[in-house]
Amino acid sequence: MSKRTNVARLVTPETTSLAAKDFLSVLDISHDELDRVLELAASLKADRHAGRAGDRPLAGRHVALLFEKPSLRTRSTFSIAVRELGGDVIEPDAGVALGSRETVEDVARNLERWVHGCVVRTFAQARLARFAAAAPSLRVINALTDEEHPCQALADMQTLVERWGDVAGRTLTFVGDGNNVAASLAQAGAMLGLHVIVASPRGFELPEAVAHAAGAVTRFGGTVTVVNDPIAAVRRADAVYTDVWASMGQEDQADSRETIFAPYQVNEALMAAARPGALFMHCLPAHRGHEVTDAVMDSPVSVVFDQSENRLHAQKALLAMLMG
Repeated sequence: MSKRTNVARLVTPETTSLAAKDFLSVLDISHDELDRVLELAASLKADRHAGRAGDRPLAGRHVALLFEKPSLRTRSTFSIAVRELGGDVIEPDAGVALGSRETVEDVARNLERWVHGCVVRTFAQARLARFAAAAPSLRVINALTDEEHPCQALADMQTLVERWGDVAGRTLTFVGDGNNVAASLAQAGAMLGLHVIVASPRGFELPEAVAHAAGAVTRFGGTVTVVNDPIAAVRRADAVYTDVWASMGQEDQADSRETIFAPYQVNEALMAAARPGALFMHCLPAHRGHEVTDAVMDSPVSVVFDQSENRLHAQKALLAMLMG
């Protein structure tokens, strides 16, 4: 990863765009593009904290937010990001926006005539892919699907870079369901040279195809490993990450998962098994007393609200490079 002193190179047209039309997955961008998104995010964060007005690459452009699932962080940060980049946001009602009255393809073809891009939070990744494919000039960003959560991973990597500088060679252990957050985390971590370990109960592991795809893009000696033992998984961890045990749409499984995932709770004992000073991470919202205890969530090593803040800066960088 390039050092902060090289951020100035991002102002040139050759380095402020992404090759792909859409950002549906971390795997849609190259290693170099991931580096540049994180560098630009750091620069934009520094400017905002210093009160410096930045460029407005989205001036005169509209971005539609299409959300089938509830959201605090994603909706708020994308709305702020678009406006701070000079653009405007529209938010069509979920009941008409994603194929309940007409096909997702027809929705995309309509929006393509009015807006420059769409930020979409929906259920199936395949549904999102259909939407993006139907509109060749519409830029589409995945704001979360059942399979992937790439914008969260960008913020997570920004947070680790802030804490560690060079992240290559460090170990990040995800404890819990091998879900969409774990998938995107494995992809982004592998691309930056992290050793990513995902520890889950049997039957809830990171899908083999996801682990294989993440393993195929490793750099700087990074690795992706899937295990079942949470204690063994955190012994080399420089950061321990968890998420809710029942994601949106799985509420009917909450009670059964409570018993299955209880040994995977991130508590003081589990953190004590990690390396001294290991960070604690969570994508939020957190179910305190379930996947994580208050003692860990509110501890000095917790960076959960840094991650939350960095959703704004990472997404701002993504928007500027994809739609600017």
